[in-house]
Amino acid sequence: MPQSEFVHLHVHSEYSLLDGGCRLDRLLDRAVELGFPALAITDHGNMHGAIDFYQAAKKREIKPIIGCEVYVAPESRFDRKSASRGKDAYAHLLLLAANEKGYHNLVRLSTAGFLEGYYYKPRIDKEILEKYSEGLIASSGCLASEIPSLIHRGELDKARDQIDWFKQVFGKDNFYLELQNHSIPEQLVVNKQLIPWAKEFDLKLIATNDVHYVNKEHHHAHDCLICIGTQALVSDTKRMRYAEEQ
Repeated sequence: MPQSEFVHLHVHSEYSLLDGGCRLDRLLDRAVELGFPALAITDHGNMHGAIDFYQAAKKREIKPIIGCEVYVAPESRFDRKSASRGKDAYAHLLLLAANEKGYHNLVRLSTAGFLEGYYYKPRIDKEILEKYSEGLIASSGCLASEIPSLIHRGELDKARDQIDWFKQVFGKDNFYLELQNHSIPEQLVVNKQLIPWAKEFDLKLIATNDVHYVNKEHHHAHDCLICIGTQALVSDTKRMRYAEEQ
């Protein structure tokens, strides 16, 4: 089968505990079926699956890209305050290791998240992110990330400030504006803003699928997993859920 020109850079394996439904063996076997030359792993807040993923990918002759979707505290990682059961205590941020230095810095950040910043989630902050940014690639992330959240709330000036901050810290070649489309209206609003900003800020765009399960027919099983993780019933109409088969 010819190689695909598309590479998944936003992937949650079984190590995104009670959130990701991709078993590493099934994930990588599917990548082989689709002819992917490379694949990333970007689990929520941890790197527990990095070594197993690396070894399994190399065995299948797929280039492994090691990453993590970290949780970033709004101010200091040492703060312990939240008014809404932790939902305002962190934002998501996608990080990928570009080289060995980046991998070691990603390990440092993940470790600090657990040992220094843990509050609902293992969190880092921008102070330590700036310290260990070398060798890392960052993106603006999903709807739960800082820049898309600001756009969705209409705080465009603050969103622009954050784009400039990330560009200054990572450099224009290592910071990307991320586009996602899972039939979620809010994503279309964010994409509409990010596309012209990419040209204005001289940044590149990446298109990702926020992968949480391998095949779309696995949606129901993943939905049940989310219910376990959030202590909710499948029948609860107000619970957290993902767009079906997206």
